[in-house]
Amino acid sequence: MSTVAEEAQPGVRRWTVDEVLKLAPDASSAGAARRLSLSGVWSQAGSSGLLLWGKCQGSAREPYQVTIDLHEPSFRCTCPSRKHPCKHGLALLLLWADGGGSVAEEARPAGFAAEWVQRLAAKGSPGSGSAAGGVGSAGAAAPVDPEAQARRLAQRIETMSAGIDEFERWLFDLVRQGLASARHQPFSFWDAAAARLVDAQMPGLADRVRALPARLHSAGDWADRLLGELARGYLAVSAWRRRGVLPDDALADLRVVLGWPRRVDEVLERGERVTDRWVVMGLAQETDARLQSQRTWLYGRDSGRIVVVLDFAAAGATLAAAEVLGSVVEAEVALYPGSEPRRALFTGDRAVVGSADRLPAGSVAAALDQVATWLAGNPFADRFPVVLAGVVPIVDGLRRLAVEPGGGALPLSPDADVLPLLALSGGAPVDLVAEWDGFSLIPLSVLADSALVAL
Repeated sequence: MSTVAEEAQPGVRRWTVDEVLKLAPDASSAGAARRLSLSGVWSQAGSSGLLLWGKCQGSAREPYQVTIDLHEPSFRCTCPSRKHPCKHGLALLLLWADGGGSVAEEARPAGFAAEWVQRLAAKGSPGSGSAAGGVGSAGAAAPVDPEAQARRLAQRIETMSAGIDEFERWLFDLVRQGLASARHQPFSFWDAAAARLVDAQMPGLADRVRALPARLHSAGDWADRLLGELARGYLAVSAWRRRGVLPDDALADLRVVLGWPRRVDEVLERGERVTDRWVVMGLAQETDARLQSQRTWLYGRDSGRIVVVLDFAAAGATLAAAEVLGSVVEAEVALYPGSEPRRALFTGDRAVVGSADRLPAGSVAAALDQVATWLAGNPFADRFPVVLAGVVPIVDGLRRLAVEPGGGALPLSPDADVLPLLALSGGAPVDLVAEWDGFSLIPLSVLADSALVAL
């Protein structure tokens, strides 16, 4: 985040991160605000004059409405916290201080923000005049100051480069001590490394570090899995230092793994558009202590492309309603930059025009060839869609396999519940949709009686 004060809008000085954090009532609030400001739980964030507003998806069903008058500053949030300011108010202020475009400038105030300002004005609040003036000035977008934008970008790159150097030293120390010693490290060891990456504005890399302890104790091949993740981390270090010569797709993949997000409006304005009849062939959900994620895999019947729609929500909140598994949806999507299979975003209305009675299924060898092609394009990816034709699930003691008639086979994840798959197949060949994580298959759906069924 920017640490240099600068003009955010005409007549409005952008705060520094230190100035924001000085308002925190305690250290835990400051830490929580930092984490919230780097997550994807914000929507409708905007600013006008001295007024900031935004919605933050918390543990309640409805997002918290956050409004700030910079003059005092004054804070309002619909969360139940008794702290003032709460972590949501501080996080919104940090988002704005970053100046990275997450908070739209000179936007038209949201209804809840305008109502709060009007109530302040009616009460004669000392700060109400300044904020209300900001509301009145909302209209045409202010021109972007290219010099200020360049300074913010240079500051972020400097911060990230310093974080990359520190992360490289951490990786070297970890490998030098031996992988066996890593297995005995407490969670605080990994969490501290992740926190430093968050401070360096690389939350995506931080999430990968936080996930490492689970890999250490989840499977017998933990050493291979750990070494693979450490190798991806070092690859990110090397790629960052060569970012100036990377092709556009590789640079976009690097931004994803580091956690440097793109704005939705940027994707809608500049992303490649594809209109197709999309088969909803697989849904996958993951939840941790902070965040829920949902992957919806789509296959374009006309284009032959496979894309993924990602949805996120804070832990305990409600995820966006997923598309119905097995439906065929006629719609246009905008594609994020990066390598195949691309992330996609629905651009508008979509209509269900049928149901899937067939899949783009193939052999085990063909699936592995496709995964190898995708992996060569994006070595950071750790989940790939796989559609296998006519495989029989087999569970024999510790062996759990999806076997095709010709003898080709892939292991099923030891963490997957294979009983529904066994029941639906009844020992007969079925078409299987799964995710391949480099080690095993995580079953998502199966084509049974000409209908896709979730697993």
